[in-house]
Amino acid sequence: MFSCNSSSSNSQLQKRVESLQVQLNNVYKPGLVEFMSQIQVHHAKLWFAGKYGNWPLADFEVGEIQEALTDIPKFCSDRPEIKSIGIIDPAIDSISAAIKAKDEKRFDSSFTLLTATCNDCHKATNHGFNLIKIPETPPVTNQVFQPK
Repeated sequence: MFSCNSSSSNSQLQKRVESLQVQLNNVYKPGLVEFMSQIQVHHAKLWFAGKYGNWPLADFEVGEIQEALTDIPKFCSDRPEIKSIGIIDPAIDSISAAIKAKDEKRFDSSFTLLTATCNDCHKATNHGFNLIKIPETPPVTNQVFQPK
């Protein structure tokens, strides 16, 4: 008869736990660079969406940036740089308000603030060599940025 208190079942359970821990340790976990690269692409797409007045797309891109910023502490808790992530919140709020208002001038100034804030964070975390700018060309050529 099987008993929960048997040393054999405890041993089997321990082996299973150890096996699952090995599997868990080998699950892909995105690093900070993957999140930052993702944010950089959405930053560029946000610019072109706003420049063409495609406010739903601009709102979507801000949401993608926010999602990545929310995920960073979950996956990169070992990185000291993440302590500075909150520096971006006022810039995100500003650009979100500009998008909601569908205000191109406000969008331009908010996007400039967002870009400068990215660079300020990079400087604060000893990554000032990673300088972000307002994009000149779309990051992808297979997306339409103009609204229908």
